[in-house]
Amino acid sequence: MKNKEQKYDRIYSQIEELTKKVENPASRMATICAVLHHKFDFCFWTGFYLLTDDNELEVACYQGPLACLRLRKNTGVCWAGINTAEAVVVDDVHDFEGHIACNPLSKSEIVIPLFNGEKITGVLDIDSDRLKAFDDTDAFKLKKIVDLVYKKY
Repeated sequence: MKNKEQKYDRIYSQIEELTKKVENPASRMATICAVLHHKFDFCFWTGFYLLTDDNELEVACYQGPLACLRLRKNTGVCWAGINTAEAVVVDDVHDFEGHIACNPLSKSEIVIPLFNGEKITGVLDIDSDRLKAFDDTDAFKLKKIVDLVYKKY
């Protein structure tokens, strides 16, 4: 567990250093996706879904195989993250009622809400091709990383 936390701390420092060079949230999200996807071998698909003006979730930047472009409202793990405004960890996506299967190789998932101040604007979604790939440490450390999207320096 300690190794995992240390790895997250190193990655956080790396992403913080990279993202403080720009203020554009899209640039920061793209960097976060790329770093996480290539630093953790459990990442099968890594990306952000953002709320649109008509209150739908639409894919933004991502790494991995093709994604669902829009997610049906109030369905799936991403919407669970939006609706609860909390991290959602799913050990086996086949046990999650309403799971949206963008790729049949996905086995577990974590969703971290993205906030701009008090307003939720989307989620970071990471799928793994392994069961039980995520835990509370991932949820805590990924939230800290996601907070860098709108951080003021």
